[in-house]
Amino acid sequence: MPRLDIVIVNWNSGPQLGRCLESIVTVDRTGFELARVVVVDNGSIDESLVGIRDIGLPLTAIELGLNAGFAAACNAGAKGSTADHILFLNPDAALYRDSLSRPLAFLSAPENADIGILGVQLIDDRGEVARTCANFLRPRHIIAHTTGLNHMLPNLFRQHFMIDFDHRSSRVVDQVMGAFFLMRRHVLEELGGWDERFFVYLEDVDLAYRAWLNGWRSYFFAEVRAFHRGGGVSRQVKAARLFYSLRSRILYAFKHFHPAVAILVLLGTLAVEPVTRIVYAALGNSPTSGPETVKAYWLLLRDLPSVLSLAWTLRHHADTPARALRPAGR
Repeated sequence: MPRLDIVIVNWNSGPQLGRCLESIVTVDRTGFELARVVVVDNGSIDESLVGIRDIGLPLTAIELGLNAGFAAACNAGAKGSTADHILFLNPDAALYRDSLSRPLAFLSAPENADIGILGVQLIDDRGEVARTCANFLRPRHIIAHTTGLNHMLPNLFRQHFMIDFDHRSSRVVDQVMGAFFLMRRHVLEELGGWDERFFVYLEDVDLAYRAWLNGWRSYFFAEVRAFHRGGGVSRQVKAARLFYSLRSRILYAFKHFHPAVAILVLLGTLAVEPVTRIVYAALGNSPTSGPETVKAYWLLLRDLPSVLSLAWTLRHHADTPARALRPAGR
């Protein structure tokens, strides 16, 4: 019988964390053993951890005492796991009765042995199927986004997110969303864990891409659903969210693109995109207002020396992410 660990990274999630854990209590556990539920807290100050240990789960809480980032928290939660599979689950998500038993049974089938990562159909707070799967991030995606061409000529520029896929059928995809990210533990160990140099955003794309390079497929399993509110507490900090998104994009480019292309991504992000973002904010076509955009770019410029240092490291040591999960001797 396969064993499962669930890792939840919490940062001021408030009541959402409690609802997420309550949903795990009610799932059907036929065919698998729920070994651990690990809540990794990234320095929350909202008392969201109060009372969670009495909820009736094999729960472990790890309090990091600071916000170490999503990737680092995932690695902290997965460290020491002996389960067959690990589900990385957002605290603003909730499971339905068959959200675990059917995906795990699917992964156990011999014909699916090369599937390393699995996601399920996510239902948003309007009750609609969210279009969450994505293509691997390519230079053309970033160029279109930086220049605003993805808004002006959407039919000519393929999106990073698979918005043309209705997410109502199961299929192999490049990447499933990190809100429900089910992995074989040995695949995570083989990859050396999540790359902690991505504080937040694109760490799931990076992990899925590295898995693909190693011969593992990602699969979208539309026959099973989970709820995902989307945005979570990051809705409250739009400027910081944009800053980390831009930061991760630059780092991803230096890790996975040709150096010349990565430099173009850096220059476009710093010099072109602020203008296009402010214009779209003024026209009301952007979720981030003009002042929030300015603040995000101020944060990026202030952090630029650190970003460039990390970019240099990623360029020359792209294959050496966090090693905390590698077994001895590997």
